[in-house]
Amino acid sequence: MKLSNRQYEEIKKIVAMTYKKFNVRCVPISGYEIAVKMGIKILPYSAYPLKTQALMLLKSEDGFSIKRKGQWYLFYNDNDGKSYGRINNTIMHEVGHIVLDHTEESELAEAEANFFAKYALAPPVLIHNSGLREPGEIADFFDISYQAATYALSFYRKWLQYGGQYYKDYEIMICDLFGIAV
Repeated sequence: MKLSNRQYEEIKKIVAMTYKKFNVRCVPISGYEIAVKMGIKILPYSAYPLKTQALMLLKSEDGFSIKRKGQWYLFYNDNDGKSYGRINNTIMHEVGHIVLDHTEESELAEAEANFFAKYALAPPVLIHNSGLREPGEIADFFDISYQAATYALSFYRKWLQYGGQYYKDYEIMICDLFGIAV
């Protein structure tokens, strides 16, 4: 599902405000760090008996979040040799659901949370100022998967093509947080 330009812009602003609220100022950007600062309890699938893990896998191969008695819980699959980058993306995706106040599962909610995670882990303005232009360099710098880095690079190139050098308010905020002069 493709979001509207208005939806993309709103999510970008929310990412910047999330960085500011939780004092995110360094790369690589950690979904775990943001979740902890938000007071979310983060639990790996491996912390549970195999029967429970099987049920969790039915719910999601990667991870999910639930709210019980006012407390958010985020569960992530740490089995099958999942890389840090994949787990971090899963955690940031779930943080996106929470920050975006999703109350039910839908194709729209998934599209928004996917974009939130993609943008939050490697914003084009940080790629631009890093001077990195190859997927492998971006993957290493932002500690994301190579596949995520290729998407981030493609997104960066579109950002640049459509006026990225003219920073928006939320991009200036991100630069300020990360100590980048604009």
